[in-house]
Order: sequence, then C-alpha cells, then structure tokens
Amino acid sequence: MIRKLLQYYSNKFISRWFVLLVDLSLVGSALLLAYLLRFHIRFEGSQFSNILENLPMVSIAYFFGFLISKSYVGVIRHTSVQDTFRLFFGASLGASITIVLTLLFRNQSSVDYSGLPHSITLIHYLLSMFLLLGTRFAGKALYITLKQELLGKDEKKKDSIKVMIYGAGDSGQVTRSSLESEAGRNVKMVGFIDDNPSLHGKRINGVQVYSKEQAFDHFFQNQKVDEVIISIQNISVGRKQRLVNECLNFNIRVKNVPPVETWINGELSAKQIRDVQIEELLGREVILLEKENIIKEITGSTIMVTGAAGSIGSEIVRQVFAFKPKVLIMVDQAESALYEVQQELSRLEDQGTTVIPFIADVRRKKRIRQAFKTYKPSMVYHAAAYKHVPLMEANPIEAIQVNIMGTRNLANLSVEFGVNKFVMISTDKAVNPTNVMGATKRAAEMYCRVMNQKQEHTRFITTRFGNVLGSNGSVIPLFKKQIAEGGPVLVTHPEITRFFMTISEACSLVLEAGAMGNGGEVFIFDMGESVKIIDLARKMIKLSGLEPGVDMEIQFSGLRPGEKLYEELLANKENTLPTHHKKIMIAKIGVPSISHVEDSLLEIETCTKDQDPVCLVRALKTMVPEFRSQNSEFEVLDKS
Repeated sequence: MIRKLLQYYSNKFISRWFVLLVDLSLVGSALLLAYLLRFHIRFEGSQFSNILENLPMVSIAYFFGFLISKSYVGVIRHTSVQDTFRLFFGASLGASITIVLTLLFRNQSSVDYSGLPHSITLIHYLLSMFLLLGTRFAGKALYITLKQELLGKDEKKKDSIKVMIYGAGDSGQVTRSSLESEAGRNVKMVGFIDDNPSLHGKRINGVQVYSKEQAFDHFFQNQKVDEVIISIQNISVGRKQRLVNECLNFNIRVKNVPPVETWINGELSAKQIRDVQIEELLGREVILLEKENIIKEITGSTIMVTGAAGSIGSEIVRQVFAFKPKVLIMVDQAESALYEVQQELSRLEDQGTTVIPFIADVRRKKRIRQAFKTYKPSMVYHAAAYKHVPLMEANPIEAIQVNIMGTRNLANLSVEFGVNKFVMISTDKAVNPTNVMGATKRAAEMYCRVMNQKQEHTRFITTRFGNVLGSNGSVIPLFKKQIAEGGPVLVTHPEITRFFMTISEACSLVLEAGAMGNGGEVFIFDMGESVKIIDLARKMIKLSGLEPGVDMEIQFSGLRPGEKLYEELLANKENTLPTHHKKIMIAKIGVPSISHVEDSLLEIETCTKDQDPVCLVRALKTMVPEFRSQNSEFEVLDKS
C-alpha cells in the first residue's frame, strides 16, 4: 500500500499555499518556544498573554516576508541551496518587519502595547530558521529514503547503477540531487571525482570526493562503477576526450550534464542527463576569430550564400547573419529546407538585416543573374554542390553540371556585376581525386583561379577542408541510425581513415579565410589527426553502452565506387605557407593554364550536349590530369 501511494505521489506535489500555511504554523510554534527558552520553561499568565498579543503581528510580518521572497514555491523533495537562500531571506525580512512594527507600536502613546522583547525576537528568528529548514530537509530525506527502500526493494542488487560524478561543485551537487529524486531508478552514489586537491578525501553531504587517479585505482579497474557523469560546465574538449577514452577502456558509460541555460525552469531533470556524443570527442577547442577583419567585410554589406539550405551553407548563413549584414541573400533550390532556415533567422532578434530567400538552381544562369542584378552582392560564399561520392560516380553528368558549370555561372556573374570577393567551398577530395565528385571540385577550383588571373576587381578565394561532423551524408549520423536499429554497423574497409571537423568550426574558418584572402589563394584548414573509421565505430558503440563484437557486430562492406582509403589536404607537389591564424594555411599550388581550362570546358560542354557519361569523364580527366579513378567503372579510361 505504501509503495503504491509513493508511486502515485511521486508525480504529485504539495500545494504552495499549504506549504505557506505550514511555514506560518512553524513560525507561531517558534514564538512559544522562544518564550519557553527565554524564561527557562517557566512563565506567568501575563507572559502567555504577551504571546497571544504578539502572535498576529509576528505572523503578519513573516507572511509578507515569505510572500516577497517566494520561499514557499519550491518543491520540498527537491529542496536546493537556492530554496534555502529564499527561506533565509524571507525569515530575515519577517524578523526585520517584526522589529519595525514593535518600535512603531511602542511609540504610539494611544496604544496600550507592552511590546515584544528584542531577545525574544532574536531567539524566535533563530528557532524559525531551524524549524523551517529542518522540516524541508527532513521531508526531502524521508522521500528519498522511502523511495530507495520501497521502490528499490524488489530490484536485485546487481541492477543498481553505481555512479560517480565528475565535478564536486555546485553543478555536481545539483546533479546528485536530480539523480536521487528520479523515480523508478535505483542509483547508488559511489563518490565524486574532482581535480581540486583540497577536496580530496573530504565528504560533501556524506559522499566522498576522490582524485581521478584514486577513482581509477579503486573503482574503475575493479569494475565498481557503471556510469560516470560529467557535471563540469566549462570542461575543455581535451580533458573531456581523455576522461571519456579512459572510461570507455574500462567499459564505463559516460554521460553529460547539459549547459545550465538549458535546464528546465532553472532546475536540472535527470532525463536531461544524456550519453556523451561522438561529436563532442572529435571536436576541438573554440576557434578565436579575427572579428575585426570579418566585420569590415560583412557588416552593412550585401552578402550572397549559395547552397544556403545545406549543412555547410546554412551554418555560413547563421554566422554571417551574426555579423549584421545589410542584406543576406540565401540561394538554394531546396524549397522546404530553405524555408526552415528563413524561419530560424526570423525568430532571432531583429538586427536590421534583410533576409532574402531566393529559390534557384545554380545551373540556370538566367535565374541566378536575376539575383545579382536585383541585389548586387558585394561578397559571395559559394557552398552549393553535389558531394556524395557514390551517387556522383553513378551520375557524373549532374556532378559536372552543378559543381563545374554552376560554379562557372556564379564566377562569371560575380565578375560581371562587380562582386568584391568570391569564396568557394572546396573539399579534401579535390586533392589527387579518385572519384568524379572530387575531380569536379578540383576543376571548379581551377576555374576560380583562372578567373582571378583574367581580371583584377573580383578576388577569388578557395577554402579546402575535410569531412564535417553531422553534415548531410556524414558517416556519424549513418552509424547512429545503424546502432539505434540494433546493428550491424557497416564500415567499408578496416584501414579507411578520414579527417573530421565540426560544421561550426569549418564555417568560422571559411569566414576568416574569406576576410584575409587577397585573391588566388587556396586556403587549407588544420584538420588535426585523421581518424580510423573502425575506431570511430567502436567508440560510438561503446558510448551507447554496448560492447563491440559482443552486443553489436561491425561488418565490412567494401570500398564504394570512387572511395579512397586515405584523404589528403595537399597534392604531392603542393606545400603550404602559414598565415596569422594557426589553423589556416595557404597551399602553394601551380597556376593553371587559362587556355587549358577553357579548352577543357569547351570539350566538357560538347559532351554534355550528348549526355554521354564516358565522354564527360574522359574530358574531366583531361582537365584534371591527376584524376585517377578507383573502384569505378571509369578506371578503364585511365588504362586507355
């Protein structure tokens, strides 16, 4: 019966007005106790009359104190430091009002009032605080004890989840409180882990604090911990990576407390504590931008972003919008996705930027011309492209039409309408390309560099980087889907590696490179260390609380058409020059021949009319001599 009642009331809460009534009753009881203590539990009838005389005044004073501080609105079972402060403020305010009223009544000669002794006021205030806080924490302790004893009684001991919290500060204490108050989950607090040596060996609310080394030696190696929850709000990416890797080595699940600003009504719910995501481990420290240069380029200007509905383009739009351009033209052919980006920007604070969603295909020059003629952009970020390697290998005509001819349309129009800067988003697959997609992006790079040579006003800048986390078609969303479906996780080859960068980081560097570029440069970004995809798959399975090869299989599906084992950021004959930004370098690349590029494009146009894929890829290989197909039907062209 008690168990059923507890389960029923676990989602029910006492009325705040009932809490206020109980608090006032405790204040009244404290007044009687104050007189008993002051007069050594012996007082005459006149003193009892004095209690009755002062009780209404004290109750009214504390009523307004509680009303102003809102000390009665908290949930008793979740009493926190903030609730304690509200109660302290309310009681202090009540005591202050009591003193003021006592002095006012004493000074009124027309009122027969003997007054409330100051000694009684002080004793009463201290007793009130003791009773008010005591009842709250006793209620909280009783709820937690009953829940653990009754709801967890039927659970086997092995089913209890042994948890350590990384970070013993305020966030750690809130995390512990939210775990203990979660109904239906048998959690055992093993201890806190903290990097502060002065806390090691001490107890906070009865829970021991350990150093990371002590936790590893005493708990991790002996399999005495099931979960580690990272509660530190400002933990660096490097520290988090090291901690998670060490935990995963011991098959310990790692969870994360979300940022404080995302807590519901300022309170952390245990349901908000989620597994650490792989993106958090592959990401790097926050990039520091030279904002002054970007502000000069963007603020108050008219900016065009192509591919604005895509993963890269939409993030460029967001970051450009933050720098307050006068007009922001978002070009894309994906109607629904572009509408979503527009709605997202419309919800942001109005900062005087006119946002223009422009539905267009970059292959349709007349339509794109309309955007240039109407809005006259001063800067173009060109992110529109087809980028899925196997799909483009099967559809080379579309890849060439969008990635090369679309780029040519935009580049020519930028020159015609006097655009100051044209920033092209390229890819590491353009280096020594082994697939149609990479070769088309390399050809687009070459055309932009030729256009930079042919005229002096528009400066053409290329940025080149690898895979971005969470982008459309990225391996990580694919692995997440396969894990959610129960596996197996499919990896193309046991030795395949890739570079990874967050979308936000990549787009920040695009803006930085665009601002520093003088024309003709190919900027490459520091992508860090390449990641083995099979290691990525194993880590994602472990982060899901499963064991690779035991709970979930990893299978090899074979390299896809055009796919490389290793990606490169520089071709064999290229090297780099540093810039003022440590994560951006300039590739030293030979200048392409204008006649070679133009003749190759004429040949590609001829093949396009016939819609002949073999003819098109042959012409593409002529334009990009280093293009050598792999795992593709077009390998025969390399042999011939």
